[in-house]
Amino acid sequence: MANLFNKQAKLYRQTRPSYPPQLFDFIASKTHNHDLAWDVGTGSGQAAISLAKIYKNVVATDTSEQQLSYAPKLPNIRYQQTPPTMSLSQLHHTVAPRDSVDVITAAQSFHWFDAPEFFNQAKSVLRKPQGVLAVWCYTEPSVNEAVDALYATLYKESKPYWADERKKVDDRYASIDFPFEGVEGISDGSTGPFEFVSEKAMTLEAFFTYIRSWSAYQTARSEGVELLSEEVVNEFERAWRGNGNGEVHCEKIVRYPVHLRIGKVGTSYYEESDY
Repeated sequence: MANLFNKQAKLYRQTRPSYPPQLFDFIASKTHNHDLAWDVGTGSGQAAISLAKIYKNVVATDTSEQQLSYAPKLPNIRYQQTPPTMSLSQLHHTVAPRDSVDVITAAQSFHWFDAPEFFNQAKSVLRKPQGVLAVWCYTEPSVNEAVDALYATLYKESKPYWADERKKVDDRYASIDFPFEGVEGISDGSTGPFEFVSEKAMTLEAFFTYIRSWSAYQTARSEGVELLSEEVVNEFERAWRGNGNGEVHCEKIVRYPVHLRIGKVGTSYYEESDY
């Protein structure tokens, strides 16, 4: 996973959306304690900085040292580069002791994980029985009808260059096996996905930079394919202007649907073996 994002780490930091306060307020309302959060696959810290406003301490981990180098430094966030796989003993030594974490988050990263191994690790370090796991992804952004139609075409053309894990995002994490109990306040015991919306003001160039931060864009380029060809760029410019009155450098509100799966650990069993 780290190799897919090393090339565009700076672009990722510049253009990826932050997440709405309502998302973090919802997650915080489901955690009984607010002492320690673990943000897994933190990238350049988009979620970690919001968690740090709520939880006393945050451990933010990623396999990419380059991504972490762009993360904002805050006194209550400990950034930690981790190997792609860790034994439970390594996890307890490097990240957090057993039964010590109030919430684990994974923002736009869970689909890259070995799910059974990750769930086992999560159940090991979460406080029993109320510790919470929250994983979320965002899907195709929306600007206006004309831009959205071009984006949909571009995204379809990019499909061959995405890793297979991307299919979980396209499915809004709806079909993943999520072996956690429903959190309090959800009458039907559902673990989601629950939907939120992230908004970001962007110029067209910033929107292009977001597209260039795709792992699929980088993969396509490595194979000699330019997804943002001159023709495609010109079409986006016309759509961004709209009715001929706008300017390509003007900012527009870009809305990203955010899809959350959330559950508490309960009394779940986890495998003690040191894999």
